[in-house]
Amino acid sequence: MGTVRALERDDWDDWRALWAGYLAFYRAELPDATGRATFERLSAGEDGMFGLIALDDTGRGVGMANCVVHASTWSRRPTCYLEDLFVAPSARGRDVGRALLEAVKQAGTERGAPRVYWHTQEYNGRARSLYDVVGRPTTFVVYEM
Repeated sequence: MGTVRALERDDWDDWRALWAGYLAFYRAELPDATGRATFERLSAGEDGMFGLIALDDTGRGVGMANCVVHASTWSRRPTCYLEDLFVAPSARGRDVGRALLEAVKQAGTERGAPRVYWHTQEYNGRARSLYDVVGRPTTFVVYEM
């Protein structure tokens, strides 16, 4: 694995390919305009959002993490929500996911938000095997309206 760094405006092509893989994994479809707006906010650090990209040794994007730092009613400090994490299938098994998670923790801490949380699908066994090592599951059930 090469490196993990902050998402930059020049990363559009790599991020877009990773985003498409992420959406396909979750069988989701979003308008291209939504993806473009998300990328713009992530790369600009707007609305509490920031993005990270994992690069292989050739400088190609092989993983991404999209995060939102927000206020919390349970703490005077903000919290970091890891909304999207994806590693390209060709890069799996090379600790890219772990490197991204560690970078999210560091970036959140640097933004005053040392607590990081995320959700995943119950069927996402491969990712959950990593999550069980680096984090801990909670007893919360997620609902939406």
